[in-house]
Amino acid sequence: MTTLVLDIGSSSVRALLIDEAAQPVPDALASRPHSFKRAPAGASTYDPETLLSEIEDCVDEVLAHPRAADIVAVGIDTFVGNLIGVDRRGHPATLLYTYADTRSHEDVAALAERIDESAMHQQTGCPHHTAYHPGRLRWLRRTQPEQFANVWQWVDLGALLMLRWFGDAVMSYSTAAWSGLLNRETLDWDADWLHILELDKAVLPPLADYKDARSGLRKPYAQRWPQLQNVPFFLAVGDGAAANIGSGCADPSRVALTVGTTAALRMVTGEPLPTIPDGLWSYRVDARRHLIGGATSEGGNIFSWARETLLMDGIGDLEAELARRGPDTHGLTFLPLLGGERSPGWKTDATGAIVGLRLSTTPMDILYAALEGVALRLSLISEQLEATAHTHPIVVASGGALRASPAWAQMITNAINCPLYIARQHEITARGTAILAMAAQSQCQLTDYPPPLGHRLDPQPERVEQMRAARERQMRLYNLL
Repeated sequence: MTTLVLDIGSSSVRALLIDEAAQPVPDALASRPHSFKRAPAGASTYDPETLLSEIEDCVDEVLAHPRAADIVAVGIDTFVGNLIGVDRRGHPATLLYTYADTRSHEDVAALAERIDESAMHQQTGCPHHTAYHPGRLRWLRRTQPEQFANVWQWVDLGALLMLRWFGDAVMSYSTAAWSGLLNRETLDWDADWLHILELDKAVLPPLADYKDARSGLRKPYAQRWPQLQNVPFFLAVGDGAAANIGSGCADPSRVALTVGTTAALRMVTGEPLPTIPDGLWSYRVDARRHLIGGATSEGGNIFSWARETLLMDGIGDLEAELARRGPDTHGLTFLPLLGGERSPGWKTDATGAIVGLRLSTTPMDILYAALEGVALRLSLISEQLEATAHTHPIVVASGGALRASPAWAQMITNAINCPLYIARQHEITARGTAILAMAAQSQCQLTDYPPPLGHRLDPQPERVEQMRAARERQMRLYNLL
């Protein structure tokens, strides 16, 4: 038996087969890279029709694999916080707007005058910020009134796939929790936000648990993918939730650190927190399980930015040079908010900054300071999460950015001052999505397939102190700006 997983991330679309032991089937992978459009300033968008074509092309390709005949379920995970308007025919009527689009910052500020931000944070689990839908919907209505009026329903990518393939735009609690519009107690669209935004509930998709599968593809897709015609398609879950399950972090004893394009620290709980700490969010894995954590808008993208901006491709072995250097030896303070800030401060107008530049400053100095800056920001989230857990959980790290740079992983270990286990298991997010699909079919429990803990990195006491001093300096810069 195999599960077809559609893993739709912020840098690529992938379709792959996962077997009954939650392991990837060899050579059963199709992928298409993509990147969000960043112009004009503050934008982060993508063409939804292009993305749909990429997804469907990947499905076509992986279905040619011999093990595709054994598919018993389809699981989907997507990058979250995305918003798409569709018309009455179910076709995209807007661009896809991502969590990283910051152009709604004026509308977020305007809405802040009408709400109790702390109370709304507790109500929805989400701080009031440009990463979420309330400000973005107000901005779209204000800046694109005709287009806004032509939208029949506002959906996310997961609901759009259900609409396209089954004619039914249903959104899971998991992905809805990332919208900022889900009431975390009632598991329904928040009535206060609907009133403030002057939205009818019907313009948002119906909600259900991810286990509420769809089957019976619409005719064009039944003909295109006959082997999937009667296979259950489970509703999309957030890629962060899937990554926690795939890395074996399904309860408060383990915290997942994921460093991909962006970075996040997350913990799964069976009960809601009585109070969500400032700076953290509370999302959903499913109707019962909560996902507590914080995220930065920078991760591997900061490495890519430095290499491209500083023209570093011709510079020798970057990893060896990073490993050779000690912490905070570059004389720089780097505030890595190039994509805006999410956790822990949630400033809607935050930007990055570098202080301490000299004529002697080299590209390697800037790269090291940038990576160190992300590690320091993650340490702030780690402290908040550890206080919430009331214990010292194991931290399991995954993501291509950390696998590519053991030196950066050690920086993060020293910054959070906690042992870090680098997951040996690849396809963490995809296997988590497959485990969720198998659990929905009563084939397993979410904790049945913990990956073996990989290489352990321990904090280096002298460097921990140096990182603490660097963080104090970074915080002073943050407070000044």
